[in-house]
Amino acid sequence: MLVEINFDGIVGPSHNYAGLSAGNLAAMKNAGLTSRPRDAALEGVAKMRANLALGLTQGLLPPQDRPDDGWLTSLATTYTDATPYLQAQALSASPMWAANAATVSPGPDTPDGRCHLTVANLVTMPHRSHEWPETLAQLRLAFADPAFAVHLPVPAPFGDEGAANHMRLCEHHDARGVEIFVYGESGGPFPARQRREASEAIARRHRLSPDRTLFAQQSVAAITAGAFHNDVVAVANERVLFAHELAFEDKDGLYAGIARAAPWAEIVEVPAARVSLADAISSYLFNAQLVTLPDGTMALIVPGEARANAAVWAWLQEMLAGNGPIRRVEVVDVRQSMANGGGPACLRLRVVADPATVDDRFMVDTAKLDRIAVTIEAHWPEEIAIADIGDPTLISRIRAARTALLETLYLSDLLTINPVR
Repeated sequence: MLVEINFDGIVGPSHNYAGLSAGNLAAMKNAGLTSRPRDAALEGVAKMRANLALGLTQGLLPPQDRPDDGWLTSLATTYTDATPYLQAQALSASPMWAANAATVSPGPDTPDGRCHLTVANLVTMPHRSHEWPETLAQLRLAFADPAFAVHLPVPAPFGDEGAANHMRLCEHHDARGVEIFVYGESGGPFPARQRREASEAIARRHRLSPDRTLFAQQSVAAITAGAFHNDVVAVANERVLFAHELAFEDKDGLYAGIARAAPWAEIVEVPAARVSLADAISSYLFNAQLVTLPDGTMALIVPGEARANAAVWAWLQEMLAGNGPIRRVEVVDVRQSMANGGGPACLRLRVVADPATVDDRFMVDTAKLDRIAVTIEAHWPEEIAIADIGDPTLISRIRAARTALLETLYLSDLLTINPVR
């Protein structure tokens, strides 16, 4: 039976605020502050626990090895000898944002009936550009069943940021869908991370039907305002597209394309006059998990920052009072991730699949989350100050913490896999 599985990235023990992500306003604003990796990881576990309580199917992706010595070796240096800039790039815990792991086309959309995943290259940002080899190794392990096809990244220089710039509309998860690829065109002070060429290459690789594939440009205004990925201003689930009025450069063209390809779809648009781009981005209203509950109704899982924003919360309450398709709002605390620029949607990769075809070590239930929480409490650093980044003692602790978690998950084979580079 095909269901939507949310694979959440576990926040790694190297979680810190080095401010590496240009265009990510929260990450830049909080650069240099002291992070709390243990709290961050436990917040993520609590979010997964809340999803299970809602009746959702939940998986995980473990942290990657940090610092990335293989990447530093390719730069002819070591962590000890590297500059503080390269040390920070090599230590980043950004793989926690699993929405950037890959672009996923479920089996109902592909001619061979397999779920296709193309690993994101993330070439725009140095601290993320070296994630893909280990992401590939994890996905090939998790999705080794013939029901899946896991592909290498699109080659540079065509930047691809994965599911954060990809949406899918369908009447229900196991039905044939319409896939929407959102790309950027640089016109403001921040880089546009998703190239149209990359999106088109993935659509060809997954052999998607052209009449059920749409390409839309993210608005320059949204990128300039700090929407570094499409999922900061729009999210889709089954028959619903939930978007800000200013999310797309050619909104009318996209909406017309949706009407042709998915006449059953419903667009819930938040007017800019009610919620500004600034409020939408600071609250991460759209970087929410829009999910279908077991009773068939939809819920929006938002960060606490959405409730704290008066304009956003007022609009959400009015939406709930109406007769729209989103009937419930759930609030989660992911403040440590939010402070580094990643909300609830950033932390998860959506895969429509039969859970029986997924390596069970990557699936979670409440008992496994209990074990994960115990490991995090015992091994994750409580704090990391920017001045600590070069401390060899900290690096040893980070590595020991990841090893302990992989042993807890029976995934110690990830310690010996040599990622393709």
